[in-house]
Amino acid sequence: MIEHELLFLGLLKDGPKHGYEIKRLIEEELSAFVGLKIKSIYYPLKKMEKLGLIKKDVGREGKWPEKFVYSLTSKGEKIFDHLIAESFVSIERPYFNIDLSLYFIQYVDKKLVKRQLRGRVMFLKRIHRDLEKLKSNLKTTQKHLQIILEHDLDLVAAEIKSIAKLTEVLS
Repeated sequence: MIEHELLFLGLLKDGPKHGYEIKRLIEEELSAFVGLKIKSIYYPLKKMEKLGLIKKDVGREGKWPEKFVYSLTSKGEKIFDHLIAESFVSIERPYFNIDLSLYFIQYVDKKLVKRQLRGRVMFLKRIHRDLEKLKSNLKTTQKHLQIILEHDLDLVAAEIKSIAKLTEVLS
């Protein structure tokens, strides 16, 4: 839940937002950059409201129905500052879904492994191209997104290199 709290508090950092606006930002801007899956935004918002991290006000524009507008509390500001600082220094060993397969590699035909690894490299190269395309379409004012893309490009390139070395070992 810490990542979700950081996400929602960060989105409210620059000002109050209604639920649909938060959902739109997550789906249209952040989903390409952050690996968080959000099924519902209202459950975490309700939980953070109970904890006193955010407050919910009722807003209305013209004839439109009422909608809830969420904003940070001073407690939420402090928690955001704590979570973001901790996030920069928190290091966990990365886990890749291929690691479990590699653990049992001695039980699999080497030809099958090499074929699957070639497929993985093709897929990773497609991801790399997609990230490059995304990077070239970013506005120059979106430096924070460029930083994320550079990081992701480096990780994908390292995975491609590692799989190439593994394929050589299997030959």
